[in-house]
Amino acid sequence: MKGKPLAGRIRADVAEEVRTLGAVGIATVLVGDDPASETYIRLKHEAANEAGMTAVDVRLPPEISEDDLLVKVEELNADESVDALLVQLPLPDHIDEARVIRAIEPVKDVDGLHPFNAGQLLLGRPSLVGATPVGVMALLEGHGVALDGARAVVIGRSDIVGKPMAQLLMQANATVTICHSHTRELGHHTLDADVLVVAAGRAGLVSPEMVKPGGVVVDVGMNRTDAGLVGDVDPGAAEVAALITPVPGGVGPMTIACLLQNAVRCARFRRGELTYPA
Repeated sequence: MKGKPLAGRIRADVAEEVRTLGAVGIATVLVGDDPASETYIRLKHEAANEAGMTAVDVRLPPEISEDDLLVKVEELNADESVDALLVQLPLPDHIDEARVIRAIEPVKDVDGLHPFNAGQLLLGRPSLVGATPVGVMALLEGHGVALDGARAVVIGRSDIVGKPMAQLLMQANATVTICHSHTRELGHHTLDADVLVVAAGRAGLVSPEMVKPGGVVVDVGMNRTDAGLVGDVDPGAAEVAALITPVPGGVGPMTIACLLQNAVRCARFRRGELTYPA
């Protein structure tokens, strides 16, 4: 399940929507100089510019205080030219990430992490949902993967991938199991999965023997190793699964495309073209 072809179509649709809207502004905030975060920010800005969006790149020193960061977030909340706002995670240890996320205006919360947006998803009324789980759902739909009644297993319980992923799968009528670092006999669960989504951040966590023959595997992991960029699933699983996402080139392109899609969604909410819950 290569992500690039579908991501390309989504990005083309986004560019057309941006032309229709006239202007869409997205702002990113990066605290510090983490190389991986810098790469993510660069890719997001390149994609936003290609789609015709106005992208604001805010860089702040790692020693910035939490209060000063919150002041910057409030400035971007108040900026009418900014439709979508993203604070790149992780933040330095001295900053309370949850407090910063709560400070983002919910309608500009392009990552869908604000408690209001997370709550809307939990209640089955999604307004803004993180780009990675949305991208995974689009990949599954694009490849004709039937979810109604399927057994789905999600490995990972992060706020940005695992938890919203499980919610989206459940709302598609899959029977969902969430596994994590404390799960016993992990292979017992994965072998039961018609659809296996792995987002644990551990290279090679899932071996081919842990994959159900004929199952569908979505590898969200992106781990930098001496051998290069690898996923959470051993590549040998491709010999067992009916469908599997490559790393790189699977979920990654979909995340970028769906982030742009979310930015347009933010803009439409702010313009009253979509109804955002009060």
